[in-house]
Amino acid sequence: MKNGPFAVVGASVLWGTAGTAGLLVSADSIALAAARLVIGGAALALFAWTGARRGPLITPGLLLAAVAVAAYQLCFFAAVARTGVAIGTVVAIGSGPVFTGLLSWLLHGERPSRRWAAATAAAVGGCAALIVGGGAQAGGQVVSGVAFALLGGLLYAFYAVTAARAISAGTPSNAVMGVLFGGAAVIMLPFLLWRGTEWLAEPRGLLAALYLGLGATALSYFLYGRGLRTTPVATAATLALTEPAVAALLGLLVLDERLAPVSVAGLVLLAISLVAVAVPERRERSVSERVCPEEALESQP
Repeated sequence: MKNGPFAVVGASVLWGTAGTAGLLVSADSIALAAARLVIGGAALALFAWTGARRGPLITPGLLLAAVAVAAYQLCFFAAVARTGVAIGTVVAIGSGPVFTGLLSWLLHGERPSRRWAAATAAAVGGCAALIVGGGAQAGGQVVSGVAFALLGGLLYAFYAVTAARAISAGTPSNAVMGVLFGGAAVIMLPFLLWRGTEWLAEPRGLLAALYLGLGATALSYFLYGRGLRTTPVATAATLALTEPAVAALLGLLVLDERLAPVSVAGLVLLAISLVAVAVPERRERSVSERVCPEEALESQP
């Protein structure tokens, strides 16, 4: 998988900062998601257009995935606003690998490995420990926030699988991300104008929007697209669970959120699971290699 997992983890670290950055400004979740995608999507589309040797291959599947990108952002920030950074991020991204593995299997017949299943189950368990340790109360806001987060996880899985499929078919990763996020930017521009842009006149609001767009979207998805070139999408989705760990730590350090000991245990379990997924699996030897390894070596070019 070469450096693919490192690129995915780098993207996930940037994603993990989005919830905290969003809570530092006065904008509502819709305006924030719209500004993030308009800025980040425009940057990705411009980068893809200027660097493309040929025009990006715009397909119905990629256009539908662009709609999913826009809808995911709305669900994510709506979930964070209702549940807090740690829980909203953990549920949205924690459910992503499960949905991604299922969609890859159902739509493309790519059955995940047993090690991926075990590591993902442990990682989701670590995410669950984070939620329990967060001390969330079962109120109406939390229930609706978790529902938004789960829908976001499904939307994320759909556009991740679609992007990975296009990249594996030979479409440049920059072009794929340009179509997905450039399309999402077009979709979200009316939402940004509808919700108002007054908050962007404040220095804190403008800086947050620029960071969310250029750092937590454009740069992160540039890295994610590079990672998908050599990393199976189900593995990438599990590695993306770095995001809730970063979000939980930022919630603790910046927003003064509290994590119980069970949450700390969840972070440790999550870290171990991510390492297990990131380490490449050993390729099974062929029958000839197992029966007569010397002959197998001699037959190799």
